[in-house]
Formats: sequence, C-alpha cells, structure tokens
Amino acid sequence: MNFKKYFWIPFLTLFLVSCNTVNQLAGQMGLGTPTDAEINSGLKQALELGTGYASERLAQKDGYLGNQLIKITFPEEAKKIENTLRSIGLGSLCDQVITSVNRAAEDAAIEAKPIFVAAIKEMSIQDVKNILLGQNDAATVYFQQKTTSELEKKFEPIIGQSLDKVGATKYWGDVINRYNQVPLVTKVNPDLSAYVTEKAIDGLFYEIAKEELKIRESVAARSTLLLQKVFGYADSAKSE
Repeated sequence: MNFKKYFWIPFLTLFLVSCNTVNQLAGQMGLGTPTDAEINSGLKQALELGTGYASERLAQKDGYLGNQLIKITFPEEAKKIENTLRSIGLGSLCDQVITSVNRAAEDAAIEAKPIFVAAIKEMSIQDVKNILLGQNDAATVYFQQKTTSELEKKFEPIIGQSLDKVGATKYWGDVINRYNQVPLVTKVNPDLSAYVTEKAIDGLFYEIAKEELKIRESVAARSTLLLQKVFGYADSAKSE
C-alpha cells in the first residue's frame, strides 16, 4: 500500500470541510456576489441613511455656522461692504448678518430629507449600478442633477421666512443702508434670500459628499450586513 498517497486524504478532507464552513460563514455574514435586488436595496439604504444624516446634522444649531467649510458669509459682491463697515467700527452688525443667515439655512436643512427620499425611490436599477460602481462622488452628482431645482423651490420660501424671523432681513437692510451712506461708494444690494438659498444647498451637497465618501472608503461605516455585502462587491469590482 502506498501510505504517502493515502496520508494526505484526512488533511484534504479537513481542508474541504473548512472551506465549506468558511463559505457558509461568509454567506451568513452577507458576503459574496449580491443579486440585483440586494444591490438596489443596499445602495438605496445607504443613500437614505447618508442624506438623512447630512440633513439632520445641518438642521442642528450651528450646523452651518459652526462648520467653517460651509459657513455662509457675505456674498462675494458684498465683501467690500463688510470690509468697509468693519473698518469704521461696525463689525458687530456684520456678525449679526452672518449669524442670522446661517440660522436661516439651518431652519431649511431638514426639509431636504423628503426630497432626497423621493429621488432615491425613483432610481432605476441602472441608476443604482452606475452610482455603486461609479466615482466616489457619483451619488452626490446624481442628487445635484435630480434635486437641485426642487431644493431651491423648497428652501427659498423657508429661508425667506426664517431671514425675517431671525432678524437677518433687518440686519441686512441696516448693513446696506449704512454702507450706501459712505461717501463715494457704488450702491449695491444683492438678493439675500437667493444667495442664502444657494449657499445652503451647496453646504448640503458638501455634507452629502462626505457621507458618500465615508461609506465607500470605511468598512466600519457599513452598518448592516446588506451594506457590507453590496459595498464589498463594489470594492472588488473596482479593484479588478
């Protein structure tokens, strides 16, 4: 009898059993190639979580004001107004404007959630696959294309009302009046409501892009087995 030949049989059997066990565990952990239904459900779950987090975070006090990357400041064409008024001792008036416009943006931010949810529900499976296997900002770009117009319609009246409520309209009027009283300046009066709406939406998409990048790059951010499976598949597909 060739003992060398048969010596390996128990080890081969153990190896095959171990592989089968690993595969079973992998299936239980949500690994492997996801079906189209899983991809559709997983990506939409991720997008709903990410957009929800972004909206809720910005809707909190100092959501905009406390974030230096998206904090709303004076419009570019009004920077000379701010500089002039600060130079003559009216910095506190400028600060009141900045605080109040950011509060208005914070008031509007939560209204973005249902708009994003509606856009997510309308996604086709091809949209979902394109986003999943696309660039790191593919979802953010999709939302910008699909929701910006609706966000503007929803945000502007809310921001307009909030600007009145928090005193921004009054502060802005005071700023413009004081500036226009300065000798030899060119009189200006940018549309504050439209400007704050634009910057509020820009800030919202900035935060959504952060959430998208987090779930694409951080395994720890994939909080469910379905997300682990779907984005693990995307990682593998992109590395091939």
